[in-house]
Amino acid sequence: MIGTMHTRTFRDRHGRGLRGPLLPMDAPRYRTRAESFDVAVLEAYAPLQHSYPEQLANLDIAVDTVPRMRLRSDMTVLPDEIIADGPVPLGRLIPAGVDAQGQPTRARLVLFRMPVEQRTVTAQEREELLAMILTSLVAQFLNLDPGDIDPGFQW
Repeated sequence: MIGTMHTRTFRDRHGRGLRGPLLPMDAPRYRTRAESFDVAVLEAYAPLQHSYPEQLANLDIAVDTVPRMRLRSDMTVLPDEIIADGPVPLGRLIPAGVDAQGQPTRARLVLFRMPVEQRTVTAQEREELLAMILTSLVAQFLNLDPGDIDPGFQW
């Protein structure tokens, strides 16, 4: 059967019942934290992508666990392409360029999962924070004010 997921159950040892997954694979709680964060990022990005389909066609989205940037400790103002909460980066716009092999690269939005999750308690707070971060990054990419993209935008 192609297209169906088959979960393997193991034999009943010591009368404890069949061992196997506790939840069906298509249940939302089956996802890991990283997978559910990825889904939340895509859901927060969808309205922006539908509003600007041609302008965002060459933009990639990535999720990184923690920021891997070399920032100086004496920096009081971060560059415009980094969205931060104080000194902690939450997201970053990496412009298009050329890699080490001379191949062109596409522009990329990178969101940092752990800093975002540490600043939110509920899923709704996470969605709101992701929407703010993505709106800021897309505005930076499109050279617009975030208020032009979302009239109710407040950072």
